[in-house]
Amino acid sequence: MSRTLRAVAAAGLFVVGGLVAVMGPASPAGADTQICEQYGSTTIGGKYVVMNNNWGNSATQCINVTSTGFAISQINANKPTNGAPASYPAIYVGCHYTNCSPGTNLPMQISAISSAQTSISYNFINGATYDAAYDIWLDPTAKKDGVNATEIMIWFNRQGSIQPVGSQVGSASVAGRSWAVWQGNNGGNDVVSYVAPSAMSSWNFDVKAFINDVISRGKATTAWYLTSIQAGFEPWIGGQGLAVTAFSATINGGGGTTPPPGGGTSGCTATYRTINSWSGGFQGEVTVRNSGTAAISGWNTVWSGGSVSISSLWNGRVTSTSPVTVRNETYNGSLGASASTTYGFTASGSAPTSVSCATA
Repeated sequence: MSRTLRAVAAAGLFVVGGLVAVMGPASPAGADTQICEQYGSTTIGGKYVVMNNNWGNSATQCINVTSTGFAISQINANKPTNGAPASYPAIYVGCHYTNCSPGTNLPMQISAISSAQTSISYNFINGATYDAAYDIWLDPTAKKDGVNATEIMIWFNRQGSIQPVGSQVGSASVAGRSWAVWQGNNGGNDVVSYVAPSAMSSWNFDVKAFINDVISRGKATTAWYLTSIQAGFEPWIGGQGLAVTAFSATINGGGGTTPPPGGGTSGCTATYRTINSWSGGFQGEVTVRNSGTAAISGWNTVWSGGSVSISSLWNGRVTSTSPVTVRNETYNGSLGASASTTYGFTASGSAPTSVSCATA
């Protein structure tokens, strides 16, 4: 039994991805298990969770769960295409709203991930309005419950007059393919969407390629955590017969323990102090120090606690304001062992209670 918490807008064309909060562990599925419970879920392969997640539709929806995936066997969706989809039936690995897949090693800090290999096979249908999307969830903390800060959506297919959250900001080549890139916020989290130019019914790829691109856009840092990888459908109209016929995801650690070129270990720490304060504002300084034995070529810092509105900042670049994330300038990213640099700022509100650092 699960319940879903999703932030949706009242108007405009958008997709928000599937968020699910599961109350208690899912039961393992036998062959061709039928789930019609609105938020019902089960596990397959001793590794994955499959969820019905009929979060936005009062009519009955059923999925047929197999040993390798699921199919939508009954759906009565007829949602306006300028609003939210009816549901997000999906399969996933990791943790989402306290429901963790069996034996998962997620959440895992991005800097510790050497690769995140995944594969998918879809069955598409005609005559329905839907998207087929991967959801990749990132957060500044090792979060197993609640809304994550950034959602990556990879649109393998879309049918009908629907579009991702926000607006198109350009195009990019990621993992050897070309994508239209959209960015926005659904009211609860940032969303970066990668839309395929034509339908893709199957693919093997490394999720880290998309995570790295999102980091370059300032929507995460290597100090953040990957919490889950999901694959499913968001139907607006119809959808019976849509299926994930196969899904796999393996997240490999060791990324943070690989010695940098030349040997040694890499790492950094960040320390905050208040320099001056006045009515309605203050001046702060963050010292970034190379805590490893090898030189680093870049760093990212993430602020926690406090409620800061930055007026100006020097010797660093703000790449995100929620949470505040600052990375090095071109001239102060390279630090030898034990070397340090500082950046300063003026702001209003309350100071951060801590600042974390990760090499970039």
